[in-house]
Amino acid sequence: MKVTPALVFAMLSAAALAAPPALTPCPDKPNCVSTEASGKAQMAPIPFAGTVAEAQDALRRAIAAQARSTITREEPGFIAAEFRSRVFGFVDAAEFVIDADARVIRFRSGARSGHYDFGVNRERIDALHAALSPAH
Repeated sequence: MKVTPALVFAMLSAAALAAPPALTPCPDKPNCVSTEASGKAQMAPIPFAGTVAEAQDALRRAIAAQARSTITREEPGFIAAEFRSRVFGFVDAAEFVIDADARVIRFRSGARSGHYDFGVNRERIDALHAALSPAH
């Protein structure tokens, strides 16, 4: 097989399509948590059993079970969602990448505005983790 620039481009494009989206980095504020962050903002990824499709379905249901949640984007191995606060209507944005190789769900959840979130995003991820644990 002859390797041509077109073939290389096609292979790189296929690899890019197969790669999950990157998580948005957390800002330098205490209103965000992520598996990709460092320091106090860092949280461990959520392990999953079964297939990626099963994990994604379970994650979708766990997000939908949370009050005032909306899934804003979904593709194989990725879910983006918004969560609106009850009183003031603040919006938090979350992204979830289902990492098939590591068998974990990586995430980022943070406030869209403001400086502090009073631990709401960490609590949300803890609740999702509990909902996705094998005991459920």
